[in-house]
Amino acid sequence: MKSLIISLLLFFYCSMFNFNADAQDWANLGRFAGANAALPAPAKGENRVVFMGNSITEGWLTHDSAFFVGKPYINRGISGQTTPQMLVRFRADVINLHPKVVVILAGTNDIAGNTGPSTLEMIENNIASMAELAAANGIKVVLSSVLPAYRYSWKPEVQPAEKIVTLNVWIKTYAARKGFVYVDYFSAMTDERHGLKSELTLDGVHPNRAGYKIMEPLVEKAIREAMKNTR
Repeated sequence: MKSLIISLLLFFYCSMFNFNADAQDWANLGRFAGANAALPAPAKGENRVVFMGNSITEGWLTHDSAFFVGKPYINRGISGQTTPQMLVRFRADVINLHPKVVVILAGTNDIAGNTGPSTLEMIENNIASMAELAAANGIKVVLSSVLPAYRYSWKPEVQPAEKIVTLNVWIKTYAARKGFVYVDYFSAMTDERHGLKSELTLDGVHPNRAGYKIMEPLVEKAIREAMKNTR
């Protein structure tokens, strides 16, 4: 009995220690702290663009790193992140880098419940907050549709497809109302179930190289549109 009590105490102690360790940097501000500090200010005439997002943004570097080569594009995607985490690090990873444009791709992990239950309204509020922070700091905004997903392998009980459709309607409407640019990946990548086309994905959620090849001209067109009104 004594050994059982000791084991339970050790379990709760370790659990508390791990929780506190994670809580110290819940938004993973440390991930890009060094890179941000080393990044010089934009050169005169540099059309810097920051890509803010989750694993879909981060994975761009893995599956088609050539897209970023020779361009003033900065990838600030962190796998697994939800919109409240991105909002916490938005100043450090976007505003303080002084881009002309930010491309925000977010929301699917909120629907999956990665950091707890999220309503669509909560996701919308966080996306709006990031976009409006950017605009208030003179940064042009490109809001991305959430990519289609029929199932999440890590959360098979969640049914995301129609929630993503609904969220994308809001993103498109909000972007039009606020004068932001909307980039529609969803329509070019969805199948008849509102899932990601099998030939464009690794796992039904994340694009493969073929998927990114569809996304790239769409986002570059959106960036050009956003740049029209920059100085």
